Amino acid sequence: MATDPAPPRRPLTLRDVSEASGVSEMTVSRVLRGRGDVSDGTRARVLAAARDLGYVPNKIAGALASNRVNLVGVVIPSLKNMVFPEVMSGISEVLDGTPLQPVVGVTDYLPAREERVIYEMLSWRPSGMIVAGLEHSHAARAMLAQAGVPVVEIMDADGDAIDSVVGISHRRAGRVMAQAILEQGYRRIGFLGTKMPLDHRARKRFEGFTEALAKAGIEVADQEFYEGGSALAKGREMTQAILARSPDLDFLYYSNDMIAAGGLLWLIGQGIDIPGRIGLAGFNGVELLEGLPRRLATMDACRAEIGRAAARIVAEGLGGEADPVRSVLTPHIEFGDTLLRS
Repeated sequence: MATDPAPPRRPLTLRDVSEASGVSEMTVSRVLRGRGDVSDGTRARVLAAARDLGYVPNKIAGALASNRVNLVGVVIPSLKNMVFPEVMSGISEVLDGTPLQPVVGVTDYLPAREERVIYEMLSWRPSGMIVAGLEHSHAARAMLAQAGVPVVEIMDADGDAIDSVVGISHRRAGRVMAQAILEQGYRRIGFLGTKMPLDHRARKRFEGFTEALAKAGIEVADQEFYEGGSALAKGREMTQAILARSPDLDFLYYSNDMIAAGGLLWLIGQGIDIPGRIGLAGFNGVELLEGLPRRLATMDACRAEIGRAAARIVAEGLGGEADPVRSVLTPHIEFGDTLLRS
């Protein structure tokens, strides 16, 4: 049975915040502009109501007839990671042929910082938002849901999207890598990666990886985690540490290629047979590492393709309301020289 379409969202106004907080629109305006003599209790009540509603003040109200600027907010966790510059290249490639210009905000994987970045970007009324990941604070989700422009969450497809989503299933990526490792007879497997509560995509790969191992009656034999510092240097340190504890490991699965490269260089320096005595694999398919003495086993995360697809969704959604898009890409294993292949 057909259902009536949901009524279109209307932009939130000062009146909505006024009604939610129980104070006048003039007082709401003074609080949100940081002006006027307002009590601390009233200020806190107004700010809490605005946060819960997802209301973002319009810094360009009345300045432009369209009430939008030709900017696309792109919110990513890091520019140090080689993954995200490739995503940005894909976004820029598509937007270069349009009036739109990407503007980047970096969150350092911190939810509170992401919330601030999204708030500031939306206050300038961009024409679209591209945001890495599906996990956000309540306030960030509310702001994006009320933005009134195309919103595309990228990199991850394991979860519910606010609007459109373009990414891969990281749980599936972990499962596929685990199955490939097991098929080659490796059984004493160690995991090396970032501390994952804030890196949701690494966490999901690890969950998929351990689920596939468990189905075969195998558990991760040892784990080593890090945060901060040079990825290559950390990869060397972590590999040395985990093998000092568990010298019988026969495979090392790293959460990304950069720390895997550090591990590979350390193992080569020790004269260890790769992939006979010990195999290893990373994730991301970073082209920068193609000059290593051995080609890493890895899995391409479809980064540039994700950036291009997200930019197309934003550009094509400018003409009016469009149905949300859910695009799930499929990465493939590159066996390289560090994972046995039958």
